[in-house]
Amino acid sequence: MDLIPSFQVDHIKLVPGIYESRVDTIGDQAVTTFDIRMKKPNLEPTLHGNAIHTIEHLVATFLRNDPEWKDKTVYWGPMGCLTGCYFIVKGRPTPQEILPVMIRAFEFCANFEGDIPGAKPDECGNYLFQDLPIAKWEAAKYLEVLKNNPCFEYPKK
Repeated sequence: MDLIPSFQVDHIKLVPGIYESRVDTIGDQAVTTFDIRMKKPNLEPTLHGNAIHTIEHLVATFLRNDPEWKDKTVYWGPMGCLTGCYFIVKGRPTPQEILPVMIRAFEFCANFEGDIPGAKPDECGNYLFQDLPIAKWEAAKYLEVLKNNPCFEYPKK
């Protein structure tokens, strides 16, 4: 079988940033998947499961309420390797064009106070699997990358 494109990215050289992972066409509509990479794969500890679950709830809630992005957002969720998230959107924006909304989303997450949206037993399949303090810490750490030195180009093998 062919090695899928995401496995052809050099994960040893990959650094936190925003990457265009793939572009698909559904009918006449482009759908873009972004790799929102928060950790250096294989070189630093992954995101804790409870933290990434909380980040998923907070950022998904933010995106689906953002006036500019709520109708463009198809999906927001964690990568299985726990080094970041996927952001799937309608259209063909560039990583640089989604940078402002990612900054706002991670500011929302880093500064969030109160009850985590969708984290009640009747709203979530694993509602106790949350950690707001660590999620806020990870969001703030990634926010610094986004504001100071985000990478937008995948390293190739």
